[in-house]
Amino acid sequence: YIFGLSWQISFLFSALIIVTGPTVITPILRNIPLKKDVSAVLKWEGILIDPIGALAAVLVFEFISVGESVGYTQTALIEFGKILLFGTTFGFTFAHVLAFAIKKKLIPHYLLNVVSLSVVLLVFVESDVFAHESGLLAVVVMGMVMGNMNLPNIKELLYFKESLSVLLISILFILLAANINLSDLELIYNWETLYIFLIIVFVIRPLGVFISTAGSTLKFNEKLFISWVGPRGIVAAGIASLFGSKLLTRNEPGAEYITPLVFVIVLGTVLLNATTARVFAKVAGVFLKNSQGILIVGASRLSRIIGEYLHKHNRHVVLIDNNATNIEKAKKLGLEAFDANIYSDALSDNIELNDVGYLMSLTGNPDINEFAIDKFGDQFGENGAFRLINSQEMNDPQNNPKEGLFSHTDDFIKLMETTKKYPSIHEIDLKDRAHYEQLIEMTNADDDIIPIFLKAPDGDLKIISSYSTDFNDIKKGYSLVYLGKMFDNEKGKGKTQAKKES
Repeated sequence: YIFGLSWQISFLFSALIIVTGPTVITPILRNIPLKKDVSAVLKWEGILIDPIGALAAVLVFEFISVGESVGYTQTALIEFGKILLFGTTFGFTFAHVLAFAIKKKLIPHYLLNVVSLSVVLLVFVESDVFAHESGLLAVVVMGMVMGNMNLPNIKELLYFKESLSVLLISILFILLAANINLSDLELIYNWETLYIFLIIVFVIRPLGVFISTAGSTLKFNEKLFISWVGPRGIVAAGIASLFGSKLLTRNEPGAEYITPLVFVIVLGTVLLNATTARVFAKVAGVFLKNSQGILIVGASRLSRIIGEYLHKHNRHVVLIDNNATNIEKAKKLGLEAFDANIYSDALSDNIELNDVGYLMSLTGNPDINEFAIDKFGDQFGENGAFRLINSQEMNDPQNNPKEGLFSHTDDFIKLMETTKKYPSIHEIDLKDRAHYEQLIEMTNADDDIIPIFLKAPDGDLKIISSYSTDFNDIKKGYSLVYLGKMFDNEKGKGKTQAKKES
């Protein structure tokens, strides 16, 4: 309407700019500590909207290509159906074929990355042969299917994919930008371009966010921030360049506006969000000043019991382990857990851990516990980074490290023995600091009682370190949270807070 373009070209432009790019959203979110819900919505919106936006653009393009002749709508819908059919079929089938080859070790390890890339390119081309523009959907489906399989070398493929993505996206942006002539930019060097940009940022994006999140648990300020962060990415620019050039060769009226307009929207939204997202997060009140999430390294039975207690008390808790069985058990308890190698850099790039401010390393390997504190203590332990003491430190209580967890008399082996005999967490009300210190002395003398948290009247939980007498403001209303058997004077009072794990 603003540029006086036809409805067909206007709809194509609209379909192209609904795509928000994960390649530009992810770097922005990495630098802003946000609640997990907000960062997850923005991250997955960018990932899922890519193929949806591409398909919407393809559908509109087919309508334009067919023209307003007999069978106009029917032909376009048939083409769209073919894209869905062949894209989904090729992606699903070849995902299982490649996964089978990887699991059966039919591909030599040193050729795994090369063969995987070759199969992806083959799927893209073959699907495109059967249904034009279905290749993108095919490889997206293939990636989604393989990503949810338990593949032995999935981490290596992901690292290879990340390196390849950075290289190809950088090259693609250069090539696409080089495809725009100065005369194309002169077409949109006017006030109408600014009007379109402002309408997209301040009207269309907020309207879409508030309508789509109606009835969700997101608060108004969180919806407002999501409305502000909507940078368009490489898919919009790439498809705009492709379709724009094709329509120009067919002398479609208004086709010359498609590529430069989309590029202006991509460039403008990326620059706007990259420079203002952090400030706007503070203004909107979604910027986390104090990260209260807890990252637990190790998903043993001990970690799962503690994680379940924290989860029930509304703390964002994440368990990581390279033992798939432990991770699966944690997920069955409703906990957020994922397979991760503590020695890799993948954790540092996980934007859904932005609200983590406490680190607890609970593995049975002292070297891993110390490494976790050294490597991730600053990033994930801004409020406190703790680890289990080792057997040598346990025998020298006076020289326990300040990051030691729970008690200076309990290492991983003793904790697991207690967990095996008494897999429950209890609470006992405190009268004052003296009462707390008395109970701590009792736990030191009893191998079957492990103090883990100090619970404030408002429900806030403070992690107890091996220097367990550091708390000074204890008064009536506080509670001691502990693992193991109940104190003798608490038996029968129903203070158990976590069910036994089967």
